[in-house]
Amino acid sequence: MGFQSIGSHCFRNLRGGEVPLEAPEVFLIGENGQGKTNFLEAVYLLAYGASFRTATDQHLIRHQEKEALVRGRFTAEGGVGRDVAVRIERGGVKEIRVDGKSIRDRLQLLENIPCILFSHQDLETVTGSPEMRRRFFNQVLGLFDPLFVSLLRSYRRALKSRNLLLREAGRELLAAAGRGLAELGLRIRDRRAQVVGEFNRTLTPLFARVSGLQEEVRIQYRPCWAGSTVAEVERELERSLAADLRFASTTTGPHRDRFLLLQGNREFAHQASTGQVRLGSLLLRVAQTRFYQAKTGRRPVLLLDDVLLELDSARRERFLGEIPEYDQAFFTFLPDEQFLELRRPQTLVYRVEAGELRRQP
Repeated sequence: MGFQSIGSHCFRNLRGGEVPLEAPEVFLIGENGQGKTNFLEAVYLLAYGASFRTATDQHLIRHQEKEALVRGRFTAEGGVGRDVAVRIERGGVKEIRVDGKSIRDRLQLLENIPCILFSHQDLETVTGSPEMRRRFFNQVLGLFDPLFVSLLRSYRRALKSRNLLLREAGRELLAAAGRGLAELGLRIRDRRAQVVGEFNRTLTPLFARVSGLQEEVRIQYRPCWAGSTVAEVERELERSLAADLRFASTTTGPHRDRFLLLQGNREFAHQASTGQVRLGSLLLRVAQTRFYQAKTGRRPVLLLDDVLLELDSARRERFLGEIPEYDQAFFTFLPDEQFLELRRPQTLVYRVEAGELRRQP
């Protein structure tokens, strides 16, 4: 499994044309701002139908152009070649096609090209707001369990409806809205609690091997609701109603759950060095990849965007020793990085300059 080729038209600064990719590793070498990350973004777009850098699709279209297109051919499970294309128009239209057939829901892409991104943004999973860790665990679950993604969507719709009632002071309908929210939210909480316990069985020994820390590192899940039944959660919503009306927003629920990364009994980010935080953010992605493999028996495509740059040599070596098995991996490097030591006989190397990819011998 992996991409055989990717082509583009008016996507970011990429020059376009077909780029052959039939190799287990693809190295993209170039200075900052030349298009390395843009190419990884194109790969990610084909895998998920969305960018990892912006929620506004129009930002993907080259300046003054009317539309952008990214297309790729990949090998699916069973060795079957498939084509996927994403076209974005300036007016807001987005079309996703697989083997020439339009698909309406991006969930249909998940089974085709599992893809995991390692980037500098992962630092925020460790040091950022609780929202960043919720997002990470939503990804962990959603990658192997599309039903969880559907459940999360249903919860968000129910939350939006209840918030609308709060803004409009629709008190007579709030009870029914709260019941629906409670039912969906408890299902989310149960799945999160289950997956955190399983995830720690991958994460904790990984940290012990690589980080050199003496204390155990693990994720602790702290759900917002204390109740275990719909009736108990409804009473919690009733108790928070005054605050909800004041803020015109639901102030409790799974959208406020917390996931703590703990070293011993203290938060990892509060005591770790800068180097440990960087390494820890990468190890979370390694654990996500291995967890996905254990759940599905499949190997993903990995995208590693300049993540080795700020690791010292010892931490870099330890991290590289733990990179999970993959069907294909894309690495970006600056020209002065020592990437050649990682190159294997089948590795493709492209020099990236002003959006153009030129193959190197």
